[in-house]
Amino acid sequence: MEERNPWTTIESHKIYDNNWIGLTEHQVINPSGGKGIYGEVHFKNLAIGILPLDEELNTWLIGQYRFPIKAYSWEIPEGGGPLGEDPLASAKRELMEETGLSATEWTEIQRMHLSNSVSNELAIIYIARGLSMGIASPEETEELQLRKLPFEEAYKMVLNGEITDSMSVAAILKTKIILQEFSL
Repeated sequence: MEERNPWTTIESHKIYDNNWIGLTEHQVINPSGGKGIYGEVHFKNLAIGILPLDEELNTWLIGQYRFPIKAYSWEIPEGGGPLGEDPLASAKRELMEETGLSATEWTEIQRMHLSNSVSNELAIIYIARGLSMGIASPEETEELQLRKLPFEEAYKMVLNGEITDSMSVAAILKTKIILQEFSL
């Protein structure tokens, strides 16, 4: 099958804009030839995720209430990285802010689009090793709970549906494969 854009954009209008996202409404002709609209959310930051892993194969999860889903969520440390900033620098900052951890070894394990039917948001996920503990300094909008647990327990939480955040699910499943195949 040919990889081409079957959509025709007639015109576009910015509907909403803030420091984190913009929303554009496009008047389009869809692939079957019909006229319609397409809403596109543009994220102004990269999504950054970090799975910290110590020598005993423990990891750390962050618990917090997520306003859009109206529920509490257990996740790997995550945050936003400015588009013009080195993603690894963003990852180091986010890990320190949310957990107080710093790491000497960093491995990028995944790049993924989080909701590519409506958004251009790109996520980059790292494993952080060689950990040392410092002092966390969450942002004022964050009320976080930090939980240290064996990686296998986090893996079971994914399998049981207790962890539903997409970056966390991807990071934990990919790390499980890496641990099995490459003995990190």
